[in-house]
Amino acid sequence: MKTFFTLILLVIVLASCSNDKKITTDLINNPLTANENADAVAMPVLEVAQDFFDFGEMHQKESVSTEFILKNTGDAPLLIRSAKGSCGCTVPEWPKEPVAVGDEAIIAVTFNSGNKKGKQNQTVTLVTNAIPSTKVLTIKGTVLVPETE
Repeated sequence: MKTFFTLILLVIVLASCSNDKKITTDLINNPLTANENADAVAMPVLEVAQDFFDFGEMHQKESVSTEFILKNTGDAPLLIRSAKGSCGCTVPEWPKEPVAVGDEAIIAVTFNSGNKKGKQNQTVTLVTNAIPSTKVLTIKGTVLVPETE
């Protein structure tokens, strides 16, 4: 009986070692692979004049808004696929249409302090078609707690 199980295990191992499948690179169609024509691919380039905003001090339950100015300095349209705040208190608004080559776009961000207190460091993460595909914008400051009498 032990020999029978050993024989079955040996057959399974030998059958799984057959290399009938060939792995090719035909499945990968990346225009930025390491070849001599990689510079010829038109790509957007995302530039941000200032990627942080310090709102200083504010009181609880107040809101502050700011705008981040982005520019596409590449040679293809820039798509902002999403913009996500680090919490529900940080809400971004971004253009849904492509940003043409040489054009600017505005990301409007509103921070609502709610019941938060102390130092705050909130972020908005942009996902784009540029490389790198993510860009993080930061809002920081201090939320003051009102004194109770």
